[in-house]
Amino acid sequence: MKIYTKTGDEGDTSLFGGGRVRKSDMRVEAYGTVDELNSFVGLALAEVSDPSIRDGLVGIQHDLFALGASLATPARDGERPTPHTPELPAGRIEEMERWMDAAAEELPPLREFILPGGSRGAAALHVCRAVCRRAERTVVQLNENVAVEPGVVPYLNRLSDLFFVWARLENLRTGRKDELWAKE
Repeated sequence: MKIYTKTGDEGDTSLFGGGRVRKSDMRVEAYGTVDELNSFVGLALAEVSDPSIRDGLVGIQHDLFALGASLATPARDGERPTPHTPELPAGRIEEMERWMDAAAEELPPLREFILPGGSRGAAALHVCRAVCRRAERTVVQLNENVAVEPGVVPYLNRLSDLFFVWARLENLRTGRKDELWAKE
C-alpha cells in the first residue's frame, strides 16, 4: 500500500466519515493541532524520566488520537457529532484533576511565574502545554461554527494544566529548580 495518494495535491483533504474540505478549513486546523500535540507528547515520553508521568502520557496519547478522530468527523443531522469514533474515556478529566492534586501535595507552592524549561523532560512537557493551549483555542473557534463533542474543550483545558504541573513535578523529581521569571 502506498502512503501517498496525490488526492491532496490541489489543497483539499478527505474527512473521516466522508466529505472533502480545503486543507485551510478550521476543522483541519483543529485536528492537525491535536495531532501536533500528540507528536509532542511522544517526544515528552522520550524525555520524561518519571514513570508515573510516563504512564499518564501513554493514556493521553490514546485520548488525543480519539479526540483528533472526533474532530475529523463531520456530524450527521440529529446524531452525536461523531458517532463512529471512540469517546474520550469517562472520568478522564477527574483523573487528571486527581493527578494534579497529588502532585500539588509534593510540589512547593507556586508564588511566582516560572519560565518553561529545566530538565529535558520538563521542557518537553512545557512545549506540550503551549501546543495544548493552541489546540484548545483552535477547537473553541471551530466550535463556534460546527458541533464539537461537549467534553473536548474541558479536556484540553485540564490537559494543559496537567502538563504544567507535570513539568514542575518532573523538575522536582530530577533535582532541577523551576526558573523564576525575573520581573526587572
